[in-house]
Amino acid sequence: MILKTASWFSALPPDHIRVGISRGVPRRFPAGYRMYRRLAPGRWLNSVPETEYYRRYHDEILAPLDPQRVLEELLAFAQGHVPVLCCFERASSGQWCHRSIVSAWLGEALGIAVPELGFEGLPLDQHPLRPSA
Repeated sequence: MILKTASWFSALPPDHIRVGISRGVPRRFPAGYRMYRRLAPGRWLNSVPETEYYRRYHDEILAPLDPQRVLEELLAFAQGHVPVLCCFERASSGQWCHRSIVSAWLGEALGIAVPELGFEGLPLDQHPLRPSA
């Protein structure tokens, strides 16, 4: 796996590095992570229903981006480590999350697996935080 997703609060193996794709970082979070704000959701994050969120995230955030360039930038950020795209939702929360949308987008565009840390054996369409949209 060259890229994974996880919660900010997940323990990572030593050869992995957090790359935040959230609007912020947990309070008092220790240094050692990178931020990739191009994949952060818009200000509408908590104010729209799931279907509207999905549409806006795809149209406003992902559509203008080149998936190959995004992958190259994420790998460059990681400096030889496995980049783990992080935001706040925990895989055990039962909620959906935009990092699963990013996982599907990169997977479909580039033909790569971008699994959730700890769920590497699941098929791409079964990311534990996948929205119903």
